[in-house]
Amino acid sequence: MKQFGRVNFVLAGALCVTQLFAVEIYVDFAKDVRPVKPMHAVGQPPILGQRDFQLFHLLKEAGVPYSRLHDIGITRPHMVDIPNIFRNFDADENDPASYDFYFTDRLLEALVANDVEPWFRLGVSIENYCKEKAYNIYPPKDYAKWARICEHVIRHYTEGWANGYRWKITYWEIWNEPDNRKDPVENQQWRGEFPQFCDLYAVASRHLKAKFPHLKIGGYGSCGYRLLSTPPEKRDKDMYHRVQCLYDFLAFAKKEKLPLDFFSYHSYLAPSDTVSHVAIARKALDDAGYTRTELSLNEWLPVPSRQVLGTARQAADVCAEMLGLQGTSLDSAMIYDARCNIGIFSPLFNPYNYNPHKAYYAFKAFNELYKRGTEVESSSSDRWVTWVAAARGEKDGAVVIAHTGDDEVPLVLDMSGRAGARPSPRGCDVKCKVRECRITDETRTNEIVPLPTMLPPHSILVVIADSN
Repeated sequence: MKQFGRVNFVLAGALCVTQLFAVEIYVDFAKDVRPVKPMHAVGQPPILGQRDFQLFHLLKEAGVPYSRLHDIGITRPHMVDIPNIFRNFDADENDPASYDFYFTDRLLEALVANDVEPWFRLGVSIENYCKEKAYNIYPPKDYAKWARICEHVIRHYTEGWANGYRWKITYWEIWNEPDNRKDPVENQQWRGEFPQFCDLYAVASRHLKAKFPHLKIGGYGSCGYRLLSTPPEKRDKDMYHRVQCLYDFLAFAKKEKLPLDFFSYHSYLAPSDTVSHVAIARKALDDAGYTRTELSLNEWLPVPSRQVLGTARQAADVCAEMLGLQGTSLDSAMIYDARCNIGIFSPLFNPYNYNPHKAYYAFKAFNELYKRGTEVESSSSDRWVTWVAAARGEKDGAVVIAHTGDDEVPLVLDMSGRAGARPSPRGCDVKCKVRECRITDETRTNEIVPLPTMLPPHSILVVIADSN
């Protein structure tokens, strides 16, 4: 299936390798492999101001299935975070008057109107200057009450409580990155020891799962496992701490028989490292007995930097990572994030003119696979590109190819379904009719083109074809 080569993950300024032979890709639309999974979900949606949702239609057009609601509270102190909704912790949690849902309601209304399901993080946003002063990141002073507050938030959005809604919101995530730093004073997400978080998770997960057995309750937005891809001389105490927290949490959860419908974690590494780390998290869950627990990479972005923001290089890396993750045991992935902002963590939209960056079209490309539903068999004679093929029924197929290298390479694409046959030099076998081709590269953005015989550097190619 999909393979990764050295060129796929070359960063700005790094030495590239010249491809001497054609990229040959073979596709058999008749052989199903697995469902296409929601790898093209996002973090924060592109809110402008406090309640300007004019860009949300772009999420719908890209078929974005979920938007995770973490870090909304950084710039919008009236939304999503539990202290923003329940502003006085000493108030009566059973009284609707104790809750301020107004701006969070407006946000979720806009998401639902654009067919994006909220992925609701129960907790607080990051406080980057916590060493100077921390506000909401302390462990709740009453874990049971905090759980009951979360219960009422869920009831408001799924059962109509307090003039609320009856929306489909499947995933409810307890906290985010409580493992961020070993020293609680330096931890921007949890001003407490990690065992304290485990205790909070135990109380909250049991309570919420008992109240909502049909919903998916999980956590904890782990910082991930950069340690495992870092040379020993560059490792620090926080890297070791984060890995240890994973095993401590799962050992605790197993001992206490805690509900864990999904486990979430993060990675900002190169696509090859991010893809390889999925197996580490999956094995840890399986070894702890959580073999049916879903695995979500709900923050990711390939090596964020200002140098690649908005470029074709970033778009190709983003697409390659989504395609690579599709071939793993991961169940879902959410890029961090979909804000329309000037920061390095906002790869999808230009904050100056509100137009999509090139990476946005990686999401539209992946959605061509997702809406067809079933990944089909594909292979290649080389390791220089990343690709996935999908089909819906007998007549509708799609292939998405991401080329992250620095050189133009010849492309031969055979979609005839001839197992083991050498691809046709004509680019596409006559048994397979190409209906549309779109390319995004350094000079073009989602442009309709004939099926190319050369694959440009830093490019995304989408091929729509009659599959039979």
